[in-house]
Amino acid sequence: MGQKASKGDCCIVVHYSEIGTKGGNRVFFEKKLMENIRNALRENANRVYRRYGRIVCILNCNQGSSNVKQIDKIKQASEIKQILEKLPGISYFSFSVKAELDLEKIKKKSLEFLEKEKFVSFKIETKRSNKGFPLTSFELNREVGRCLEEKTKKRVDFKNPEFVLHIEIGEKEAFIYGGKCGGIGGLPVGTAGKVISSLSGGIDSPVASFLLMKRGCKVIFVHIHNQTQARGVLTKIEELVEQLTKMQLNSKLYVVPFEKIQKEIIMNVPSKLRMIVYRRFMMRIINQLAWKEKALGVVTGDSVGQVASQTLENLNCIYDASRLPVLNPLIGTNKEEIVELAKKIGTYEISIQPYPDCCSFLIAKHPETKGKLEEIKRAEEFIRNPEELIKESIKNAEVKKFKF
Repeated sequence: MGQKASKGDCCIVVHYSEIGTKGGNRVFFEKKLMENIRNALRENANRVYRRYGRIVCILNCNQGSSNVKQIDKIKQASEIKQILEKLPGISYFSFSVKAELDLEKIKKKSLEFLEKEKFVSFKIETKRSNKGFPLTSFELNREVGRCLEEKTKKRVDFKNPEFVLHIEIGEKEAFIYGGKCGGIGGLPVGTAGKVISSLSGGIDSPVASFLLMKRGCKVIFVHIHNQTQARGVLTKIEELVEQLTKMQLNSKLYVVPFEKIQKEIIMNVPSKLRMIVYRRFMMRIINQLAWKEKALGVVTGDSVGQVASQTLENLNCIYDASRLPVLNPLIGTNKEEIVELAKKIGTYEISIQPYPDCCSFLIAKHPETKGKLEEIKRAEEFIRNPEELIKESIKNAEVKKFKF
């Protein structure tokens, strides 16, 4: 009955959640997730295909031994787990074995699977998307459970089992697995267009970038760089991009020189307003790059009230310089929440390395916290050739590419 599972197949069953709500566009999101999984696992993936409500990835295992034993022999299992845990669009996934849609074959594979586990009690949980299978989920639980109880001499415990064996009855095959590995959910990168993220080197901006990736956006990074800063700052930025590339698989980073603009601002703008003017010029630079990259939004790591430049008055002044929508996913989060996310995605330890912030260079001890847009614009009138300064910075930008 159904498609015969080939000998040597061991696989990963990937489940998604939000993609399942996409109606007529669901296939588009599924195909993008399949593409991302294939590109992330590379030589570890033999074949990736769709089944109802799930993605199946056939792994490259040695032929000639039972499917179950091969799972334990996959040298890359730990590496594969770390990769898929960070890939947007995945709700959870499981290392699994395939069985034909036949009760006796399912019993046999289930028994093989349990032979490698240590437990006293167990239970079976079956999902049956294929309603044409002759047994209901309850009946399959009972039949397989009875067989395993006899063969293993372990007891069934419905309330507090030490081990849960999952069986999924699909259209063409059954999947058998134990534990579930959590993913980060959301949508696959590449399904929601491009955005440009201002990457400062602190804790917040990498987390903001990650959250946009999780919403399906392809993130292009921009670091506004003062050449008087130590070279170690750029090393840190590159490390952050490398870590974030694990989520979107390939990245582009623009390192834009800011020293000339900064000097012009220092000479002509009162110190208490410099922070706001710095960031307005950064917005203009990022908008120019966004136009070049056909990006549809600007990402920042702003959180209301966290620092002087992030009061509502100052944010209003800064965002006025952007022609594109400014996306700030951290706007209502506490610092503790941001730190927790940074640790989860692996950017925290990189971000806390000391570095001189470009925006903190020669500003007032007590900068303006309630900026007035008219005053800011009047101050900017004293800056000579602002458009030429921006063009020159972009022209001299260094472009770096990263691939996972």
